[in-house]
Amino acid sequence: MLSLGVKVIIISDHFEQNLPVGEYGYIIAYDRNADNVFDYVVRVPAANRNFLLPDEDVELEEVLLQEEVDRIERESLIDFALATHNEELFKRIMRGEESAPEAEPAAAEGQSQKDFIRQVNLKAWI
Repeated sequence: MLSLGVKVIIISDHFEQNLPVGEYGYIIAYDRNADNVFDYVVRVPAANRNFLLPDEDVELEEVLLQEEVDRIERESLIDFALATHNEELFKRIMRGEESAPEAEPAAAEGQSQKDFIRQVNLKAWI
């Protein structure tokens, strides 16, 4: 449940009440009636009215802003990957991975001293 006085945005109109979708409002009360499908009473200043809304029709403004930031960031990374012909970055973004797979430092540390010297001599010889 959202707290009273929090700023929300109306994101849908499931019950076709002619809601001002996309407008912001403030939660002014809860509808505690068990027989009612509505959860909140929302005051919409642009319409100068109060609306009864279910939980699915409203979303916090901060959540919507964060989703928009994530979408823009993803699109920018895709544009960058395409502009620089970075196929690995593009594939990672399209799969939805958060961070790049990191190199295994344990494999390099797991070498014995003898193997390390052999590898250095091989590189020096080449």
